[in-house]
Amino acid sequence: MDMAFLGELLTSVADRGRALIGLERFGNGRSRPLDRLCEDLLSGRGEASGMALAQAVLDAWEGLDAAGRLTFFRMLQDRFGPDAERLDKALAHYREDPRPASIAALHLASEPRRQELFRRLNLAPGGTHVLVRMREALFEALAKEPDLAVVDSDFRHLFGSWFNRGFLVLRRIDWRTPANVLEKIIRYEAVHEIQGWDDLRRRLEPADRRCFAFFHPQLVDEPLIFVEVALTREIPRAINDVLSEDRDVLPAQKATTAVFYSISNCQEGLRGISFGNFLIKQVAEDLKRELPGLDTFVTLSPLPGFARWLETTLAEPAELGLTNEEISELSRPFGETISLEDAARARRDKLLGQMAAQYLLRARTGSGRVIDPVARFHLGNGARLERINVGGNLSARGLRESHGVMVNYRYDLADIEENHEAFASRNTVVASSAARKLLRPAAT
Repeated sequence: MDMAFLGELLTSVADRGRALIGLERFGNGRSRPLDRLCEDLLSGRGEASGMALAQAVLDAWEGLDAAGRLTFFRMLQDRFGPDAERLDKALAHYREDPRPASIAALHLASEPRRQELFRRLNLAPGGTHVLVRMREALFEALAKEPDLAVVDSDFRHLFGSWFNRGFLVLRRIDWRTPANVLEKIIRYEAVHEIQGWDDLRRRLEPADRRCFAFFHPQLVDEPLIFVEVALTREIPRAINDVLSEDRDVLPAQKATTAVFYSISNCQEGLRGISFGNFLIKQVAEDLKRELPGLDTFVTLSPLPGFARWLETTLAEPAELGLTNEEISELSRPFGETISLEDAARARRDKLLGQMAAQYLLRARTGSGRVIDPVARFHLGNGARLERINVGGNLSARGLRESHGVMVNYRYDLADIEENHEAFASRNTVVASSAARKLLRPAAT
C-alpha cells in the first residue's frame, strides 16, 4: 500500500474520530488540559476516537515551550507510573498462587501507564515521528532533572521493539535519490562534514562510491542511520586518500576492498537504539553479492577520545614508563605535529602510535570497558583492530580529538561472531599482530 495513501486514510479516520468525541467543538482539544487528554486516551475508547485523542495530545505537546515540556515530562513521571492499587493486588495474588498466569498478571500490572500511553499516541498519523522528537526533548530535560530517566527507560523499551531490524528497510542512496533525502544526508553527516552539493556528488556518483541508509516505514524519507563506502584496491591509511578531489576513480569491478569511512546516526531521539551493527553486516553482504571480487571489509575510523585520554594520562605518566623527553614530546600542542621537522615528526609519530595502542588495547574505564566509543561499537560488532594510522586525519577536528590518529577495524565475515563473543564476554580486543607490536612493555 502506498504510504501517502495510508497516511491520508489514517488522517481521515482521526478526523472522523475527532467529530465523534466532540473535539472539534473544543478547538481540536486545545482547551482541554493535557493531563486530561492523556487520561481520556487511556480510558479505552474506540479506534477512531482514540486516534483523534492521540492526535490532540501530540498537537498540544508540540505547542509547548521548553518549560511546558518539562512540566509534561514531570507529569509522565509522577502520574503515569504503574497503577499502585492494581500492582498491590497482583502481587498479593502472586504470593498466594505463584502460577504462570499470576506471573503474567504481575508483569502487566507492573508496567508503567506511560508505556500504554506512548503506544496509543503512536496510533496518530505521524505519531512515531513526534514521539522520536519527544524523546529528543526529554534529553534536554534530563540534564536538569535526572530522575526523569524512568520516562526515558520506557521510551527505550518501546523504541527497541518498534525499530527492530525486522521493520528497517535498507536503501542505497545515490545521486538520483530525492533531493529532500539528500539534503538530510548533508545535514546529518557527523564524521566528515559534507561541504555542499558538489562534495556530496563526489561521495555518491562515482563508480567506486556507495552510500546506504536504514529507513523505517513510519518515518518516511527520514534516514535513521547511513554509511558511506569507498571501493578501493587497498586499505587506506588517511581520510584524504578517500575524499581527495584529485583521486583516480576506480571501476567498481576492480575493487578488492570496501572501506566504511563514515557512519552517521540521524535521529537524536533514537540515541541508544542500535542500528549500526545490522547496517554494516547487511551492507557487507549486499556488496559481496554485487561485487564478488571484494574480499576485504574495513573501516577508516576516528579515535575521538584519544587526545582527552592522553592529556589526562600524561598528568600521571608513571604507569606508562615514559621518559621526561617522551612526555615533553607528547605534550606538544596538537597543531604542532604537521610543522615538525622529519626526524622530530618521526619520533612523535612513533610515540603517538604506541600511545594509541595503549589506549585501545590496555586502557579501560572504571567498569573495565574499552574507553573509546567508536572502538566499542566496532569491536562489539565483531570487528578486529587491524591498524593504527598516525597522521590519518590532519583536519582541525582530527588533530583536536585524536592528534590526527585514525584506525582501521576489519570485518572478516567468517570471524565476526567469535570476535564479538570475545569482546562481549571477556572484554578481549581482537587485534592484528601489527597493532599489538606497537605496545610498549608494561611498566614495572
